[in-house]
Amino acid sequence: KQCPLLHTCTESRDHRKMIHRHIWQDHLDEADHLRHTEENKQIYAKRKETIERVFADLKHKHGLRWTTLRGKKKLSMQAMLVFAAMNLKKLAN
Repeated sequence: KQCPLLHTCTESRDHRKMIHRHIWQDHLDEADHLRHTEENKQIYAKRKETIERVFADLKHKHGLRWTTLRGKKKLSMQAMLVFAAMNLKKLAN
């Protein structure tokens, strides 16, 4: 209570600071820690060559950045046709 910087730490009258943690915060911290391990960095680096490349092709080469269609059924049909076209291109190459 004699600290000259006490007013910068807390504004409460009894000089206590409440820390609230989300119920899943321990799991989030563990996942964040695992994400920075060397093994997981190598695994994550492969994503840009495989998974992320597919999404980039969908957006840039097949026009799925925006759609003019309305409704879940129509949009689903468009996506399935684009996926079929991409699979045919894979088979051709």
